[in-house]
Amino acid sequence: MQIQVVKSKIHRVKVTGADLNYIGSITIDEDLMDASNIIQGEKVQIVNNDNGERLETYVIPGPRNSGEITLNGAAARKVSVGDTLILITYAFMDIEKAKVYKPSLVFPDEATNLLK
Repeated sequence: MQIQVVKSKIHRVKVTGADLNYIGSITIDEDLMDASNIIQGEKVQIVNNDNGERLETYVIPGPRNSGEITLNGAAARKVSVGDTLILITYAFMDIEKAKVYKPSLVFPDEATNLLK
């Protein structure tokens, strides 16, 4: 049997942009992607701590060491610049492996979104 578990989490980052006229996705500083083991095109759940919205989209890399967190396309309507988000990815794995699996958890600086 396989179950779905948390694979990665970027905890409490601030929205730096919202681009309604972009095709879609979320742009994440590539340093944050590497630290959290999130890859380009991966599905991500976005939890907005300020308004309670939850949505899913896919990831595109942003410039390294920029702190960029930009919601693109229709998702831009679900956030405001400055909102605090939690970004989560999940993976399916065997239940025995899941019992010992350790997700990649990242806690960036809340003021800059940069790695501490």
